[in-house]
Amino acid sequence: MKEALQNIKATADTLIAQAESTAQVEELRVRFLGKKGELTAILKQMGKLSPEERPVVGALANEVREAITADIATRTKELEHAALKARLAQEEIDVTLPGKRPVQGNRHPFEQVLGELKEIFLGMGFDVVSGPEVELDHYNFEMLNMPKSHPARDTQDTFYITENVLLRTQTSPVQIRTMENQKPPIRIICPGRVYRSDAVDATHSPIFHQIEGLVVDKNITFSDLKGTLEMFIKKLYGEGIRVRFRPHHFPYTEPSAEMDMSCFKCGGKGCSLCKGEGWIEILGCGMVHPKVLENCGIDPEVYSGFAFGVGLERIVMMRYGIDDMRLLYENDLRFLKQF
Repeated sequence: MKEALQNIKATADTLIAQAESTAQVEELRVRFLGKKGELTAILKQMGKLSPEERPVVGALANEVREAITADIATRTKELEHAALKARLAQEEIDVTLPGKRPVQGNRHPFEQVLGELKEIFLGMGFDVVSGPEVELDHYNFEMLNMPKSHPARDTQDTFYITENVLLRTQTSPVQIRTMENQKPPIRIICPGRVYRSDAVDATHSPIFHQIEGLVVDKNITFSDLKGTLEMFIKKLYGEGIRVRFRPHHFPYTEPSAEMDMSCFKCGGKGCSLCKGEGWIEILGCGMVHPKVLENCGIDPEVYSGFAFGVGLERIVMMRYGIDDMRLLYENDLRFLKQF
């Protein structure tokens, strides 16, 4: 029996040392030390030994078990270390190689121009405010002196959710909400998306952007409006730009005007950009209608104000010489990378 135990140890030492994977080591553990293993089979024969031989053989059997267990643990660690080393070698990264430069984006032309416009008006003491794009008919039309029967609504056909809920056609409702909740003096601009039921072409879109401004205080006159807008245009296009005002009609301002600026490309001589006229229509403006002030709880006998609105797309297109509005919405990187 002693010889059998020594043979088991010798065989186990050899096979464990030759094992090429932890799975093979586990198979050898079961073969020699398992419930039906070779060492267990030897130990089951201990009953046949004399009382004097049992302690000797038992001690030898324990030595063999401990030796095989130690061999298994050692070989398992060796194989795991070798596997880890091989994996690290396979996944090795050469840190001396240059890194891949991430693609760097840029601000959309809208955001670039809008940021410039905000800086101009913030420098003149205006605040930037915003409001909901899904608006009530009450704020979008009625408070702006356009009741349900008013013909001016026809030019602002929009998308209705219900009879009294719609997508706003202008950012003027933001002005109304501000006048309702804030006492004069008020000096704000309201940039944002607006919606009208227009067919898509080079100069029209059902979604576009407006920047509207409002000033309400005591003794505000049309000369304040003219001076503010003239400074705005000169800051935007240069000191050499001239402006002119033409009479117009808006339900929410009285008197009202369209403002033109001299063509920045030809200097007013006439070119393809200004269609030979030397002037470019840039925005609409006027003095806030007394009825609108009354609707907002502001006494028109004490306060007066002016308002204006300009399309952001128009300024962006003129700034960069873009002749098709759709290019601004298509997210074509070949186009956007130019800015």
